[in-house]
Amino acid sequence: MKKLSRRYSNLIFAFVMSIAMSLIMTSVVTYKLTGMNAGFTVRWFHAFLTAFPIAFPSIFLVSPLARKVVALICER
Repeated sequence: MKKLSRRYSNLIFAFVMSIAMSLIMTSVVTYKLTGMNAGFTVRWFHAFLTAFPIAFPSIFLVSPLARKVVALICER
């Protein structure tokens, strides 16, 4: 499989991380608010569709700052 150029790594990182975090967080919040009953998957999917468009640009914009903060805290 051909790999993408390294210049896309920040974008790909933000995409993968936002999908993972959105799926995890919306599942927990949906479960906490409505319980695991009929329609849970549909409610979870709708919550994900709301969260992902917010999470993706947020992670894309915040991750460079987060990396700088981590670099200040950790040894090289």
